[in-house]
Amino acid sequence: MDPEDFPTPDADVESVDPETLKDRIDAGEDVTILDARMQSDYEEWRIDGENVTSINVPYFQFLDEEIDDDVLASIPDDREVTVLCAKGGASEYVAGTLAERGYDVDHLEDGMNGWARIYERVEVARYDGAGTLYQYQRPSSGCLGYLLVADGEAAVVDPLRAFTDRYLDDADELGADLVYALDTHIHADHISGVRDLDEAGVEGVVPANAVDRGVTYADELTTAADGDTFEVGGATVEAIYTPGHTTGMTSYLLGGSLLATGDGLFVESVARPDLEEGDEGAPDAARLLYESLQERVLSLPDDTLVGGAHFSDAAEPAADGTYTAPIGDLVAEMDALSMDEDAFVDLILADMPPRPANYEEIIATNLGQHAVDDEEAFTLELGPNNCAASQESLAGD
Repeated sequence: MDPEDFPTPDADVESVDPETLKDRIDAGEDVTILDARMQSDYEEWRIDGENVTSINVPYFQFLDEEIDDDVLASIPDDREVTVLCAKGGASEYVAGTLAERGYDVDHLEDGMNGWARIYERVEVARYDGAGTLYQYQRPSSGCLGYLLVADGEAAVVDPLRAFTDRYLDDADELGADLVYALDTHIHADHISGVRDLDEAGVEGVVPANAVDRGVTYADELTTAADGDTFEVGGATVEAIYTPGHTTGMTSYLLGGSLLATGDGLFVESVARPDLEEGDEGAPDAARLLYESLQERVLSLPDDTLVGGAHFSDAAEPAADGTYTAPIGDLVAEMDALSMDEDAFVDLILADMPPRPANYEEIIATNLGQHAVDDEEAFTLELGPNNCAASQESLAGD
């Protein structure tokens, strides 16, 4: 049912913008959410948190004049309830219907689409290289990116197309020219912003080892081979080839202090190896990932920070609010990093979540083999990223 088709309830209902709702959740406030989407959508992707009570009652349960008593009994009447849906139309109707019955309700402006537009920039306080490093966080999908600013220049790693203007504005706000936009790999969960930024005058960079997957625009951009360096003011960005999640996966050592690992290693898990070659190629890819982690990543100093391209519900932010951790801490806490190769491969292959929604179309778009407009691109990447080998932590007890 289109949001425009919902009747307007007699009761006035206030709306809450997504940023305000997130601030309430981050502040530890108890939040009760009534999610009016279909059960399948709710189970795949929803707003969660330690202090969030989430209830799923699909909107069609409220379309009859006489609402089922069991439905009403499932909705708390002793606290404020925020109703949400996909785009904001159904939630306004449901909230109004409940308000007419005496419930204390508001509804989420623009629904989950609005939630997906939240994009926060957090300084990485423990970064001790040249310049200043920021981590971008998209809570709706767990996407992470990085902005390095040094001496009037800036570089962004793993930018999202939906936020192209944001990177340019942030660099300008920080008194820097955005000179590089670098992708760690061909992403399967979101549309890359590297080409759009390149068209805006930023030098776009893709991994040299990813080109053979069928990248159609490689000759228009700069390619990063293992050991290549890029100067950003007084800071250096070094490309380190770390295949496994994909054959082209390339990490970037930022200022010698933080390794942006893409989807190779996260603070709570490691990469899944099946998104490029499928189930048949996953065992070989898992062995390649093991080699990359052991020989390329874990060979760096223990105090080198790791920052992946994603975080999951299992991840805990560091004291500075970023999803980063020293390599030494990850080795001590994550069993997957101290196993032998066979045990590692067995574990990774045994614990993979469903593949990201629309991943084949997203990959084709990021290869340049398929074209989508901005609205379609945004819609394709809605939902969880599911790029890790596990939805739970691979750490020990």
